[in-house]
Order: sequence, then C-alpha cells, then structure tokens
Amino acid sequence: MRTVRMLATAALAGAALLGLAAPGATADSPTADPSAGAGPTEAGTTFRTAARFLPGQQATAQAATGDYLYWVFPADTGQRPTVNATVTLPDSALRHGPTTWRVDVYDGLRRRQPCMYGTQSRTAAKEASSVELACVLRPVRASADAWANDPLPGSYYVRLTVTGLPDEDLGQPFTARVGVTTLDKGGAYATDGSLAAPLVPGATTADEAEADADAGRPSAVEAAAPEDGWSSGWWSDRWIWTAAGGVLAALAGIGGYVLTRGGGRPSRIPPTA
Repeated sequence: MRTVRMLATAALAGAALLGLAAPGATADSPTADPSAGAGPTEAGTTFRTAARFLPGQQATAQAATGDYLYWVFPADTGQRPTVNATVTLPDSALRHGPTTWRVDVYDGLRRRQPCMYGTQSRTAAKEASSVELACVLRPVRASADAWANDPLPGSYYVRLTVTGLPDEDLGQPFTARVGVTTLDKGGAYATDGSLAAPLVPGATTADEAEADADAGRPSAVEAAAPEDGWSSGWWSDRWIWTAAGGVLAALAGIGGYVLTRGGGRPSRIPPTA
C-alpha cells in the first residue's frame, strides 16, 4: 500500500507540473486584441509608404484595379501570423471577365515569406462580388542561420494586387480589407539565441538612437514594436516542459527503486504449530 501511495503522489505531482505548462503549450487559437482599435483606412503604394497596423486590427483601403497596396505589421518571437485579405470587386456589369488576385508577405529584409497554408492567389469569376485570400506564415524564430530564410522578429509587409484581368478592367475601383491574427507557438519553435534587434527597416545606429532618446523621439524599432513591446527571446514554455520532464524522470526512478526493493524482500512464513 505504501508503494501505491508513493506512485499516486508522483502521478499527481507530474500532472500538476504539466498543468502549469499547458496554457503556453496548448494555446491553439489565434489571438486578437480587442483593444487594438481601428486600423488604417489607407494603404501605401511602396514598401517605404506601407500603412502600419497591429494584429487584431482591420486595415482598409480603396484603390484602382492594378495598384499595388502595402501594409506592415509587427510579428514577435514564437508567433505564427495568419494574414487574411478580402477584396470587394466592382459591379459585375462593369467587368469584362474573371480577375486573379494575390497577397504576398515579406519580412523586414524584404524577403518573400512562403505560406504554410491558405489560398494565397485566387481567381474571381466575372459574377463574383468579392474574393478572399489567406496566408499562414511559419512561426517566427528568435534567431536563425545567416543563410536561412526563416521568419525572424520584426516588421512584416503585406502586398495585395491583381495579377490577371482583362485590359478593359484596369483602373476600376475596388475596396480591400486586411487583418492579421497570431497564434502563440511557444517553446516548440524556440531557439537558444536571439537577434540583437528586430528586423525593422529604418532602424538607426547607436548614435542616432541616442540622439532620438535625447530628443524624446521613439526609435524606429520602438515605433514599429507590438503594443506590449518586443520579446527578449530568452523565455519560453519549453523551460517548464524541461523542468516537468526532469521531475517526472526523478519520480519514475524513485518509483522503480521502491518497486524493486519491495519485490526483493523475502516473504514472511507463518510459524508452524
């Protein structure tokens, strides 16, 4: 009975530790900050003029078919962004055929990031009133090899444009709506290192950053940061899982020792009359 009680105690302790780790490891729903507020109502036409918005916001714009629209949002370590875009098309009576739309995402170094899932490009029939696009990016890592194309913390650009349409439909007005949700992947994609600074275009040198601080101006990195700031990159829930695994291994060793010791004891023989 004593052995059973010890094993039960070990199981309860392990379950408690795993319960502590569960929130960060099993958070499997995108997060949208309701306090993020409304997004921009205009889009940029180049990388340099991209309109900034935060995950949870909805960015909108009205433009002419054939224009390139640009937005930019921050993505931090451990997040997996999902970009959704909806294009409201001109009246079908004014169009002359189907149109093909595409959304692309670039990181702070302007490297195009591939989509894990989602419909990045879609053709809308002449009778369609809208077209929806989506791009699920890979989880953002704290660091990566110089030759790798892994997504890193920093700014991410969304580019929306039409890639195929009848020539007669160029210049027709349309409305675009873009939003981003993030999924916290936690320690599953954590790395031991971290960048010295997020990949934010326009980031200043140390002297320029000091001058901005003296003048009370936010630096480019600060201005592009998420609402709660950039992650330091050193903490992730894998620390909890590592500690829980170590404790469970120790408890399993104790349980095995108790079982082995109990099994090796000689059985008591009742005295004969």
